Amino acid sequence: MNRAIAVALPLTVLLAGCETPPEPSSSRLAQATLRLANGLPAGTVQVLSSSDQVNVEIALTGVSAGEHGVHLHTTGACDAPNFESAGGHLNPDGKQHGMQNPMGAHLGDLPNVTIGSSGAGTGSAVLNGTPEAVLGRLFDADGTAIVVHAGRDDYRTDPSGNSGGRIACGVLTRI
Repeated sequence: MNRAIAVALPLTVLLAGCETPPEPSSSRLAQATLRLANGLPAGTVQVLSSSDQVNVEIALTGVSAGEHGVHLHTTGACDAPNFESAGGHLNPDGKQHGMQNPMGAHLGDLPNVTIGSSGAGTGSAVLNGTPEAVLGRLFDADGTAIVVHAGRDDYRTDPSGNSGGRIACGVLTRI
């Protein structure tokens, strides 16, 4: 038997038994369509559950280049032009604002999303808590909105991270 075949055959058999484990399945829990004050679409949000973790996936479009603060807000309402109807940040545990605040963070504090010169960008975050607990907080009596701000969140300043005015908003709907 050729020496190369003698080495390769057992290696091939050994590697055939090695498989990459499947990715944990995720399921969609909620979604939102983000809109600018003029009603034009500004992106989408997906809330996903994977095992005991809840993820938020954000895709923005038609927004000015740069970093933008994104937050979950207490009320599922997005009345233009300033989206004040969404209320303050979702903060059921009464914490201060910001992932870098030693007293923070709100449940609604999400990472900034960077928008490129094309006007598009994506971001993601993990929400603390089990899927059941997070869903209970997102879908209380008045629901939850997700708001995009004009500027970047500094991750420290209470209550909104100095992220500026509200430029886009969407109401989360349960799937």
